[in-house]
Amino acid sequence: MLGTVKAEVRTYKNFVNGEWVAGSSGETFPVYDPSTEEVIAQVPSSNAADVDRAVKAARAAFDSGPWGQTNAADRGRILFKLAEKIRQNTAMLAELESRNSGKPIVEAEFDIADVATCFEYYGGLANKVMGHVNPVPANALSFTLREPVGVAGQIIPWNYPLLMAAWKLAPALAAGCTCVLKPAEQTPLTALEFANWFAEVGLPPGVVNIVNGFGETCGAALVAHPGVDKIAFTGSAAVGKLIVKSAADTLKRVTLELGGKSPNIFFEGADWEAAVDGALFGVFINQGEVCSAGSRILVEKKIYSKFVEAMTEKAKRIHLGAPLERDTKMGPLVSKEQYDRVSSYLEIGKKEAKVAIGGGRPKQFGKGYYVEPTIFYDVDNNARISREEIFGPVASVIPFDDEAGAIRIANDTPYGLAAAVWTRDIYKAFRVVKAVRAGIVWVNHMQPTYVEAPWGGYKQSGFGRELGPWGLEEYLETKQVFVNLDETPIAWY
Repeated sequence: MLGTVKAEVRTYKNFVNGEWVAGSSGETFPVYDPSTEEVIAQVPSSNAADVDRAVKAARAAFDSGPWGQTNAADRGRILFKLAEKIRQNTAMLAELESRNSGKPIVEAEFDIADVATCFEYYGGLANKVMGHVNPVPANALSFTLREPVGVAGQIIPWNYPLLMAAWKLAPALAAGCTCVLKPAEQTPLTALEFANWFAEVGLPPGVVNIVNGFGETCGAALVAHPGVDKIAFTGSAAVGKLIVKSAADTLKRVTLELGGKSPNIFFEGADWEAAVDGALFGVFINQGEVCSAGSRILVEKKIYSKFVEAMTEKAKRIHLGAPLERDTKMGPLVSKEQYDRVSSYLEIGKKEAKVAIGGGRPKQFGKGYYVEPTIFYDVDNNARISREEIFGPVASVIPFDDEAGAIRIANDTPYGLAAAVWTRDIYKAFRVVKAVRAGIVWVNHMQPTYVEAPWGGYKQSGFGRELGPWGLEEYLETKQVFVNLDETPIAWY
């Protein structure tokens, strides 16, 4: 494995039981730089046999390996060491993340810093898992133990590659679980580089295993494997539904963080400049490849026309460029598949609404999966571009009459991940907060995310929570222990 980012095509292997191993079939697939469409790496195309090997390694590490004997404080120290390695290698990881995913380098640097923070947070939480004493009406001692779930299968998306790996690995390791991680096939590289430091920080072999491959062959095998106790998945609602059905056969625990079509609600009287900037940031950050993107922009009719005009003028200033250029605000989409998907929605949107700006490919790029920041306005909430997750830089601006209308439109969606409301009226703000059906609601902001606070959605945006102590809970079982203190024999006959 290489420790620095270089231009040549690199060949990676799976990481299983503390070793780099080739896939059983010998087949590999290419990984691309979406800004140049060039191949930058080859990784194994893993199948059920490779998954089985990784699960057995994780199973052995949990059932009989040293990890089960590692106390909570020592697990926490290992997480702190992983965070230190991340911080020491921020430049390399950010550059690789940017090249592999297409996100601007400045955003990638923020992401890598958040990765380190996540491991530090759960490192501190590892030795603070506590049970309870239960006041039962008997001469007995009843108490609960909190124990790790076991082997966790973790399937992560391509929009925040290493950060999403951290959101799953850090709480699982803090709880005492072992893991089999499947990165997204588009963006596996930073997770693989991360594995180089596992042995150095004292993580025993088999505790974290990484297998590369496609959902249909690698991901599906991981979900179905009887040796896996829990599946944690971040991705589309369609795939989430398949995971639930498959996991039901072995009654695995499942947590899902799925898609969204988040309403970003703007009332008359909101701080004007902050609101317009918040509307643009909420939908165009990370090229719009954000599950919580505020892609439905709901604007009160009293300010609607002026708001659309202001958004359009400011959107003209968004600099599209190569991901590694520090003044780039939007890079390319992650893959040709995603580019084609977003492009198809642009054509749908042109038939359903009016185009304020964008709507196609920027002319200055000969290569790369670039899409213009696009604003559709006068959009009906029943339009496809309002109801279906596009996962690209595409905003639908929808007018509303009053507070009741805003709430009705906001909740008229199968999703419920996030929402935001912009107003100086604190009473109105809290009425909307309580009325909107979403797992995260921001007031006068859009997209701030902190490891200390829970993340997850309502409705078809999934179930379970990541981050904070809630994220740790998802990797713990509760065991009741009853100790009889009464020496009187049980008289049952």
